[in-house]
Formats: sequence, structure tokens, C-alpha cells
Amino acid sequence: MAILAVNDLSASYGGERVLGPLSLSLASGERVALVGRSGAGKSTLLSLLYDEAESGTAYMPQDLGLVDTLSVFHNVYMGQLDRHTTLYSLCNLLFPLKKPRGEVQGILDRLGLGDKLREPAGELSGGQRQRVAVARALYQQGSLLLADEPVSALDGPLARRVMAALTEAYPTSVIALHDVELALAFSDRIIGIQDGHIALDEPSARLTAADLQPLY
Repeated sequence: MAILAVNDLSASYGGERVLGPLSLSLASGERVALVGRSGAGKSTLLSLLYDEAESGTAYMPQDLGLVDTLSVFHNVYMGQLDRHTTLYSLCNLLFPLKKPRGEVQGILDRLGLGDKLREPAGELSGGQRQRVAVARALYQQGSLLLADEPVSALDGPLARRVMAALTEAYPTSVIALHDVELALAFSDRIIGIQDGHIALDEPSARLTAADLQPLY
């Protein structure tokens, strides 16, 4: 059963078409990696997919969407703002309650950010900020994850650890990745984007890193 499907999707900027038209569907339980060179259209596709997705979808754009002046706790807690009443969320943002504080702390511990709970997001390094955005997605617990280069600022072992956490939490996902080895390791389907079009759509098990190089 398709959890997300789009037909003849396209996008233009300044009168120039940058994506599509293209069509694709995503089945429940499918982990898709989007690969291709910078500027191929992956970010645009993810943004448009998010516009079409059902509520509750977790979205991690490249700019991360963090509020620099707020603490790490507050940024992560925003992943569940829509699950509670306005009054509850306001009270918890002003005076963090024990349960959500503990839940957020546990996620940060997993991502190596256990000592950053109260730090303003704007004071963190690029890799730390990226992990805060990942923590927000993990805390959200949505039905679908759309993520744009979620580990681009992380080194090899940490990138794999974070990817493992994301794919474990989200059995259904579309993740844009620049690292083809990560794409092969953490997806069961790979879609290659080239000049705004789908140039490849195959099960990961049938592909090697060499098969993906022409997309770059």
C-alpha cells in the first residue's frame, strides 16, 4: 500500500524548470535513498514530497529548521508540539516537565549530545546542530521521515550510528544522501536524480557503488 504517491510532479524557479515532471510512489515499510550530484533536484523533490505528505510526517531540511536562541531541549521538544494542547506545550516550554525532559535527554544521550540539553542551539557546532535536528525527528515519532542530507556534517562511525537510529525509528523513509555507501547500507531502494529527473530506481541489493557513480 502506498503511503505517498505523486504524479507528474514538477517545479520551476525563475521560469526555468528544475524538477520533473516525475512520478513516484512510496510503499509503507520502504526505505528510499535519494542520490545524485548537488543541484540535481533532490532537495526540491523532498520539499515537494513534504507538501504532499500526510500530517505527522517528520521533515529534516538541509537548513535544519532550528531556533538558534532556544535551548537544545526546546528545539527537540518542538517535534511533538502538535500532539499536545497549546496550554500544555506552553507550560512545558517555560518549565520543562520531568517526563518530556527525560525522553529528550535519552535521545540526546544516544546521539552523543547528553551534555547539551540546556545549551542554545546557536552555540553548537555544525555536526552538533545536525544531531539536534535528528533528535527532533526521533522525538516526533512520525509515520514517515523525509530527510535531506541528515549526516553530511558527521564523520563515518557517527554518521552510521545516526543513520541506524533514524532507519530504526522510521521503517518508512526517503533520505537524500551524498555518501553512496551509506545509501546502499541503509536503504532497500535507491532513486537516482539527474537534472531534475529520475535516472535510476532500483532495489539497493541490485546495486553497487560503481553503479551509482555516473549520477555524480
